Formats: sequence, C-alpha cells, structure tokens
Amino acid sequence: MTSKHATLRVGIDVGGTFTDLAAVDTSTGERISLKVTSTPQAPEQGVIAAIELLLGHFPVPPRFEHIAHSTTIATNALLGQIHLELPRVVLLTTAGFRDVIEIGRQNRSEVYNLFVTRPKPLVARGDRIAVRERIDYRGEVLLPLEESEIDRAIAQVRDRKPESIAIGFLHSYANGAHERILAAALAAAFPGIPVTLSCTIDPEYREYERFSTAVVNAALMPIVRGYIERLAQALKARGISVPLYVMQSNGGLATAERIADTPAAIIESGPASGVIAAAELARDADIPCMLSFDMGGTSAKAGTIVDGVVQVAAEFEAAGSTHSGRSIKGSGYPVRFPFVDLAEISAGGGTIAWIDEASALRVGPLSAGADPGPACYGRSDRATVTDANVVLGRLNQKALAGGTFPIDVKRSHAAIGTLAEAIGLSTQETAAGIVRIVDAQMAKVLHIVTTERGLDPRDFALVAFGGNGPLHACALATELGMRRIVIPQSPGVFSARGLLVAPLQAALVKTLLQPAEEIATAQLDAIFSELEGEANSLLRAQGAANGKIAMRRHFDARYRGQSFELEIGAGKDAARAFHDEHRRRYGYAAEEEGVELVSVRLTATARLEKLPRDANVRRNGAPAAPRGIWLDGEYTPAAVHDRNALFDGTSIKGPGLIEEPDSCTYVAPGWIGRAEGSTLILESA
Repeated sequence: MTSKHATLRVGIDVGGTFTDLAAVDTSTGERISLKVTSTPQAPEQGVIAAIELLLGHFPVPPRFEHIAHSTTIATNALLGQIHLELPRVVLLTTAGFRDVIEIGRQNRSEVYNLFVTRPKPLVARGDRIAVRERIDYRGEVLLPLEESEIDRAIAQVRDRKPESIAIGFLHSYANGAHERILAAALAAAFPGIPVTLSCTIDPEYREYERFSTAVVNAALMPIVRGYIERLAQALKARGISVPLYVMQSNGGLATAERIADTPAAIIESGPASGVIAAAELARDADIPCMLSFDMGGTSAKAGTIVDGVVQVAAEFEAAGSTHSGRSIKGSGYPVRFPFVDLAEISAGGGTIAWIDEASALRVGPLSAGADPGPACYGRSDRATVTDANVVLGRLNQKALAGGTFPIDVKRSHAAIGTLAEAIGLSTQETAAGIVRIVDAQMAKVLHIVTTERGLDPRDFALVAFGGNGPLHACALATELGMRRIVIPQSPGVFSARGLLVAPLQAALVKTLLQPAEEIATAQLDAIFSELEGEANSLLRAQGAANGKIAMRRHFDARYRGQSFELEIGAGKDAARAFHDEHRRRYGYAAEEEGVELVSVRLTATARLEKLPRDANVRRNGAPAAPRGIWLDGEYTPAAVHDRNALFDGTSIKGPGLIEEPDSCTYVAPGWIGRAEGSTLILESA
C-alpha cells in the first residue's frame, strides 16, 4: 500500500495493444506504473480500467492534480474502425470551388498504377453546398455575402440533416468575415450541430489543404466530443473531477474542452508523448541530441531531439499510407496542424512472421495485437517477433510483466517451428532471421528521421523504450554507427511518463506572403505581439500560470517561386537564416535569389511544475541464474539481472539481460551496460 495522502499526477497512453498508466505522487515522489489490455472498440474502457487499477493501490482515495492522456481515436476513426463510423458532414464553400477537396493536388500515391484511386472524400459531392460570395487574396470583398444567400444555404443544409458542418471560403485566411457571418447564422439555425471554420482551424493560404483540414476536423468532432464526454462522465462517477488534458500532435497538452473543438489537433496524439518524454530525459541527462525509438506491440516509431528541441513538421496526411516508414503523398487527407516529426512502421512485438509465395520469410505488416496476441500468450498459433525473442532466450521463459503474465514457451517454439519447416531452417535460425528482418525494417525509420533530414545519427544518443525497444536497441545502434544508448526506467510505460511532463502548448500561424527585404521589423513585431496575446489567453484559460508561458517565434520561408517552405527562427536577418538552413538541409544556398516569408508562426509553451525525484526504493540483489541465449549457432549462458536491484555504477558486459516488469534490455556482445541512477546507459565497448 502507498501513502494514505497521495496527490497524483497521472498520464495514460492508449496504445494498440496495451493502455499504459504512469502516476507520480507529487508529495513523495513515488512512481506507479500499470498496464492493462487496450479496448480498441471503446478506448475509454481501457482508460477507466487503468484508473480503477490505480485506485486499488490506495486505502484512501488519492487526490488528483490532473490526468493527461494520449489517444488514437481520431486516427482510428479516419481509418474506418468499426464502431467509429464517420458522421455525415456538409461543406459550404465559395461557388465554383466545391470540388477542390476531391481534385486535390497532382500527387499520385502510386505513380505507375493506372488504376490507383484517391482517398474517398469525407464529404459526398451532393453534400457540398456552393455559396455565392468572393474575397480576394488581399482580404478585399469582391462579392458580398447577402442575407438571401445565407437563407438559401441554411435551407440546403436543413435538407441534408448533417451531424457536422464545415465552412471553407476562398481566401478566408486573409479575411474570415464571411465565414464567421455564415457560422453565426448556422449556429442559430442548428443548435447542437458543430461548425468548423477554415479561417480559424487553419488560417493559411492554399485552399485545398485549408478546406481539407476543416473537413477532417468537422468529421472528427462528433466522435471525439462523444469520447471525451463519456470519459469525463466515467471519471466523475468515480469521484475524479480534475482537469482532463489530451496530448496534441505537436507534443503539447490541451484541455479536453479545447480538443472537443479542434480534434484534428490530436490525430497524431498517440506517438507524440514518447518523444516528449525523450526530450525531458535528454534535458535531465544533458544530452543535446537524442534519437527517440519507441517499439511497442504493433508498431515502431522514431523521432529526433536536436539541441533539446523536438523536431516538428507543419502538416501531414491523416489516414494515409506509408512505405518503409515514409508517408506516401496523395494517399490520405491533408491536415495542417503541427505534429512531432515521426517515422513509423508496422514492426512491434506482435508483428506476425509468415512465408510468402516464393517461400521467403517475411515479417509484418499484420499484427496479432492484444487479442489474440503472440503465440506465447496461449491464444494463437501464429509466430510473432515476441515469439522469436522467446525462442532466442532473450525474453523470460516463464512469465512477462514481472511474473504476472504467464507465457507458453512451447507454443512459441511450435509456431516458429512451422515456419522453419517450410523454409528448411532450424527453429532457432528462423527466430534469428525474424529478428534480423524486423531490425532491418526499423533501422530504415531511424535513417528517415536522421540522414534523410540532413542529420548524422552518429551525433545522437539513442533512447529506446516501449515494451520491446530495449530488446532491439543494440542492433539498431550498431547498424547506424551510434555508440550510446539510454534506457529509461520502466521503458514499457515511458510514453505515458511523457504525459506527466508534457507542457501546455498552443501553436498559432498567420499568412504573410511578402518578400523578406520589404517587411519592416516593426510590422513583424506587431504581428507576433498579436499572436502572443492570443496564445497567452488560450493557455491561461487552460490553467497555465501567469508568467510561466514561453513564446517561440518562427517563420515559414522559401525562395521566390518555390512550392515548399522551410521553417526558420525569427531573428534580425530572416533571409540569412533561410540561406543557412537551406544549405544545411540541401547542401547549397541560392543567395542571389530573393527570400519570401510565407507565414509567421508562434509556439507558446507553459511547463508544469517539475516532478520530484524518484522515491521508489531499490533493493540489493544478485543476478538470477544465467539463461541461454542463441548466439552464433548455439545457446550461450547470459547473466540475467533484475533492474530494480541495480545500484549506481553496476556494470554489465554483453551478452546480458536486464529484466523489469514491463520490458527487458538485451545487452549485446560488444556493448556494456551501466546503471546511472534510474537510467540505464549502454555504450559500445
């Protein structure tokens, strides 16, 4: 039993296989980590199950400071998950432009496929209502929005009986008056039906991306609002009435009330919290550049922290396809919300190994998920990456999760033995092949966020987490030439721990479209000051303390005539900063060309109070009996250590295994592990 007077800060990460909970008693520093099986068809049930398990630790109900969580409900809805059917959405747009969201750009997701199809529009053509009005790119009204036109639009909306409404007028980023007038009329005519304005959800030029963002947001509003309401009610029924925060795609928290209006901001909520936790670890360990590697049950994700700053991109394609970790342009729905720049691949502990028609061993992309799970869980006969690690001796041969989750070793051997028989190898050789294949796949996503972004992975430390990340970290670091690995405490719930330290955050943008040399410093300062005032109000309304909000000014810039922009910090010489960034990214700078500032951006951050030091008591203990792990064609004895028994300075030479309730670290030959406080450091020998 823990303290009778606990005051908890709680983070809950809803994954595809498990829902992870991390809690800290801010009065004592005591940490609690829990895992429950996810409930994809009703994700709030997994969250409540984790909360109830947490409450069972206390003889007296604890006090809660706040609860923060990350969720994949928005992504799952766009991917068409059962029980998350998208609502009927009506789009009102400038006459002559109702097909913009279907025409899109010239991107083809499959260049050489003559029969490739675009994603199905989220608004049927008959539900796109043309409105006679027109504003030009300077924000000047060319055709006023008449009262009669508003009445006609309302009548057409009434005929269609939508569950959500989006408004996207041409050039509303320059002047959103018409959108706001129509929105007010719609709100009066259809109380209770949510309305999304493109001028507020994405005030940037390029109508296709702006309209798409507005439509995606409108499609998600009924689903996300319902989810948040059910979760809040379930918490209240258990006597928990504290602020509920949700992780945004950009790595910052926002209140559930705020997210109910801007659900497009949480489409990449799930993967973001792990990178935020990695950034906090990097700051604590004074490691300026860190490569985040998160391998869970269904996928592996990678992101970068450069000079202490999480790398963020300005837009992405929701529900799109990927190839070897790269997003395929034209395969999804463009959403212009900042998101943590991640590469992701279907490679997790539950990823299924199989034999193709050419009798070759393949791994993924299908996953066994939480149900039925790997063969060793006792409910399946299909071999997975977890089963391969069981056969190789890298995972405990009796139980996982600190002994609470029995595993069936014979079932793992049988499942992989079936594959081995088909390709003429031994069970152990096949298991080793499965691990090598998945390691090669995951190495690609690490290269995507480093070498393909102009970064040298050898300049980074690798932080490996997720239930399976520490098992594969040495192989990946070796492949990329990295010499240092950081394994956090409780890596299996590390993403949930990111929610405990994630800041409140607001990201604002304003379109500029002016040559850098023609913009006066005073003009830019006035724009930034306006955005800072808005951001300050947003964050204070969500609980940020006065005086604790940090503002970061930056630009989107390009050479005149270019189609895409680069982000640069806002300084005295924007053109020089852009030339330097272009040279770093692409190897050259066209300094004779003029630089155009496309947008001004502001990122406002309000950090939470720092958590107290970890107060969990460590116990002294000798290594467990050695376990045979498969190396070079035979089982080799490897020392097995209990991580909770490692004191500062304890050194472990590979091959070795370090077990803890939610993960296992494999120290490969040629690597040395060392305990430094609550962190485990692996270095190339």
